[in-house]
Amino acid sequence: MIGEPFQVYNVFKCFQGDKLRIRIGTRKSKLALWQANYIAQKLKEYYPDIEVELVKITTKGDKILDVPLAKVGGKGLFVKEIEEAMLRDEIDIAVHSLKDVPTYFPEGLGLVAITEREDPRDAFLSVKYNSIDEMPKGAVLGTSSLRRKAQVMIKRKDLVIKDLRGNVDTRIRKLEEGEYDGIILAYAGLKRLGLQDKVKQIFEPNYMIPAVAQGFLGIEARLDDEKTKEIISVLNHEESYLRATAERAFLRKLEGGCQVPLAAYSEISDGKLKITGFVSDLTGDRFFRDITEGNIENAERLGEILAEKLLNMGAKEVLEEIYGAQ
Repeated sequence: MIGEPFQVYNVFKCFQGDKLRIRIGTRKSKLALWQANYIAQKLKEYYPDIEVELVKITTKGDKILDVPLAKVGGKGLFVKEIEEAMLRDEIDIAVHSLKDVPTYFPEGLGLVAITEREDPRDAFLSVKYNSIDEMPKGAVLGTSSLRRKAQVMIKRKDLVIKDLRGNVDTRIRKLEEGEYDGIILAYAGLKRLGLQDKVKQIFEPNYMIPAVAQGFLGIEARLDDEKTKEIISVLNHEESYLRATAERAFLRKLEGGCQVPLAAYSEISDGKLKITGFVSDLTGDRFFRDITEGNIENAERLGEILAEKLLNMGAKEVLEEIYGAQ
């Protein structure tokens, strides 16, 4: 979990005369490389003379493309090999889609910055229909997210939902080749890749609650690497840090991951943080949703309180059933 809010140091003074160099570990997909290059560019804006190297790493999640994530290990599949490279001092930082990052880190590693949140909503893509409501009974909708499946099934049990894996380009190609009548993807990734024109509908959070930490980029580093932590501290966005803290505390309290349909979305206004949470069974027949609000300095506790409320509403039994069946 994230610790105390990061302090932005006078990095220009600290490293005056030093040659700055950062090695960024990244997956090889277009989106992962976009994210790593985005961080590299941001660093160069702060430190014009910095040398940034991208180290491309293949993760287990990149190799297993024909099995739903819920069946092969979930979030950690996309970070394990990168974290191992960091522990071996082959890279200095890793740039992650924060929604893919487990709430617990290997000893010695942790988040050192969270960038400003991109649009966290989910998007509907189709070559046949302008919205999910236009899809007729029996139409095929593609998603491998249990969270998306459950929220769709609450409203549209008449659709056929099939698993969808692969990078963004692969998923869109499968849609355009007719394997699916519609698919759901994260809008943030589509925006980052310049694919907004493919989107037919964007789901508001009150219709489909986003994944925990969807839209954030998290930067992971060795916790004893003080120089790197100071360099990266300038990239931390305080409001995003607080929102991510609340959402990831919710996830951690539920001990959830890709194997469970759950969601959380936080907002900050006038010094208050409001977080909405959702837990469901695998079919959307039993689901629990609630909201907690409080002062922003209690962001982590607010996420935990919301999780406790849902557990007491009946989510505990649903989670026990899901985990017991695996």
